[in-house]
Amino acid sequence: MSTDPSDSASDGAGPAAESAHAPGVRSFDHVGITVADLGAATAFFAGLGLEVLGESMPVEGEFLDTVIGIPDSRTRIVMLRAPSGGTTLELSSFTRPDHDPGSPAPMANELGIRNVAFMVDDLDAMVDRVTADGYALIGGVGEWQHAIRMAYVRGPEGIIVSLAESIG
Repeated sequence: MSTDPSDSASDGAGPAAESAHAPGVRSFDHVGITVADLGAATAFFAGLGLEVLGESMPVEGEFLDTVIGIPDSRTRIVMLRAPSGGTTLELSSFTRPDHDPGSPAPMANELGIRNVAFMVDDLDAMVDRVTADGYALIGGVGEWQHAIRMAYVRGPEGIIVSLAESIG
């Protein structure tokens, strides 16, 4: 087999062609941490040098309920990012239902780090892949403003893994 990259491009073989067909993580998007005191947590991370990206904002409705698997939920979130850019930190404080600390299979409204989020090229293929490996969806696949589709998967050790695909 040739090691010339132009050969792979011309015949459709090689890593570039293979990755175009195989579902996989495209980028590391954000880490979500659920906290009881959103103001204090925001101040702490801002004090470390993270930039607050806008005001805290409420999130509720069908999209949130579907993705996290908790009906009638409501949260406030603040997004922060390092000055160099890249992956963001999402701080979230649930106003409905109230937070619920500590369990072996935590839901999205429990205190602490509760999800690691990845952007993927093909959400349906990734969901099929992780469920075939024995992991389960927590809620369902939600769509937000015709721009993104997302699902929460219960990963190893109870970790919530958010898989998202841009659609707009």
